[in-house]
Amino acid sequence: MQPQIIAVVGAGLMGHGIAYLLAAAGHTVRVYDPSADWRASLAARLKSARDLLDGDPALLERISAFDRMAPAMRDARFVFEAAPEKLALKQEIFAELEALTAPDTILASNSSAIPSTAIGAKLKHRERVLGTHFWNPPHLVPLVEVIQNELTSAETVRRTIELLRAAGRKPVHVKKDIPGFVGNRLQHALKREAIALVAAGVCDAETIDEVVKSGFGARMAVLGPMEQSDLVGLDLTLDIQTVLLADLDRSTEPTQFLKDKVAAGKLGMRTGEGFRKWTPQEAEAVRERLRRFLAAQAKAQAKVQAG
Repeated sequence: MQPQIIAVVGAGLMGHGIAYLLAAAGHTVRVYDPSADWRASLAARLKSARDLLDGDPALLERISAFDRMAPAMRDARFVFEAAPEKLALKQEIFAELEALTAPDTILASNSSAIPSTAIGAKLKHRERVLGTHFWNPPHLVPLVEVIQNELTSAETVRRTIELLRAAGRKPVHVKKDIPGFVGNRLQHALKREAIALVAAGVCDAETIDEVVKSGFGARMAVLGPMEQSDLVGLDLTLDIQTVLLADLDRSTEPTQFLKDKVAAGKLGMRTGEGFRKWTPQEAEAVRERLRRFLAAQAKAQAKVQAG
């Protein structure tokens, strides 16, 4: 794909990773963020990503930070919004983007759960709006869910998938704009059952994690749930579900167990306790283990793509 000018709104956790992977693909990337702190730390975080992936030092020269939106959007062919998960804020940003960009510039929201239908509800050119749900960290995790809404044009979907695939991502086309899309619906269905099991005293949090990591989770990178069902047979899948489904958690809101944890300030690794207790050293070891694993996967994928 020919190099293009691409804008990213937000220099934070997701925004800097999106900027990195697009610059690594040869594009000129302009990152807008109103926060001086996020802009000031952007270069160091990009360098860290490059060092982790043994990237070309020159790619960082293709990324620049802006404190105003208008110059960052000039001549951009794509805009990826990576602002906080607040609908009103995203709507405000998209209203500004519509006024600052060409009518055929694609406006994509990296929301984890908010449908782009709601984000772009007040715009005039809604055919160019869609969701692009990158996974954290976006420069390491290849999946991107490309979510069309009822007014998204087929050309917008095609161009976005083409851009992402050329950048080494694995874009998938989500054809209905539903909350949580595909990935987070699956992930939180698992979390709902996991939290319910701990809350009911069936097992502790450590056991949940061990069952997933050492059991079915070990094969999920190469065998998805539909493949696994076909592998073992749909007749067996039906027999298991006939026994099991009625007994699964069907809560329509978060459990009181989870609410009580949050109310008590037990938020996870950053507070030293969540479902499990964490020392700073233990928490950092988990983060480093994840970074190294994802980096190794990303490097292996890059070698395959390079032929």
